[in-house]
Amino acid sequence: MKIIDFETIKNLALSPSVCLEWVESALRMKYDCCLPSKISLKIDSDIFFNTMPSFIPACGRFGVKVVSRFPKRNPSLQSDILLYDSNSGDTLALMDGSWITAMRTGASAALSIKYLKSSKAKDYAFMGLGNTARATLLCLLSGMNDPLHVRLLAYKGQEQIFMNRFKEYPNLTFSVYDNTEELIFGADVVVSCVTVAHDLFASDVCFKPGVLVVPVHTRGFQNCDLFFDRIYADDTGHVSEFKYFDKFKQFDEFANVLLGQNTGRTSDEERILVYNIGIALHDIYFASKIYDIAKDSFPELTLNMTDEKFWV
Repeated sequence: MKIIDFETIKNLALSPSVCLEWVESALRMKYDCCLPSKISLKIDSDIFFNTMPSFIPACGRFGVKVVSRFPKRNPSLQSDILLYDSNSGDTLALMDGSWITAMRTGASAALSIKYLKSSKAKDYAFMGLGNTARATLLCLLSGMNDPLHVRLLAYKGQEQIFMNRFKEYPNLTFSVYDNTEELIFGADVVVSCVTVAHDLFASDVCFKPGVLVVPVHTRGFQNCDLFFDRIYADDTGHVSEFKYFDKFKQFDEFANVLLGQNTGRTSDEERILVYNIGIALHDIYFASKIYDIAKDSFPELTLNMTDEKFWV
């Protein structure tokens, strides 16, 4: 077994375009994989433990990610991944999941935007300006040279830090807003990476025809569930318990758009909502790829597990 730490994964310097490619490749094989719904233990409204297993036959790997959120911890979101060989059952690696979680989540959001934004989209609103938002914009910019205007929600100076991170991109311009309604009103794409929200972010009139809303963390957009033309999710199990699930006008999993089983956007007037909550398929696919790249850099550790029948 290998132990692959955060610094090792970060120092591989995997490009946003590679992350985008991995997310799409994994999602295209979703229906050939075993992907049980994640188990979520909620300690209170802001603290949780999620356990997320997945089996990917094409890779010959299965694994599980455990992710937790503690608001007073730094960082508040942390995760670990266990990776196994599905042919032998051997434990291949214990891996830090923090970088993987951030990049696969951002890449997944960017992939949804790539396929479902309107053809005229140029004005992007971002709220919650942590690593997930950075990863989303990095993946979105991968291979893109067109001018892009990014609206930012001001919060404790994070908007300045965010703009500084992307100051080297000549095709980007920024504007800053003090409240969510002004931020969202008239935007072509709305990306929310806010982890905690107790109220709606904006009234119905703020969402223009043709808007694409991508709530990476789902709270705050329940009103959109009732009047948006199309709603997609990375997995039905993640949204089937939503209060208004039975009132969605049209619903499907986003993987079916990639596979050509769903038309996706059909006009520049449709309002579309995409719930990318995050699936273990992406975590385990990323972990498998990273293991193959990094495994020779680490010594083999043994758990000294018994290899024969025993009695107690």
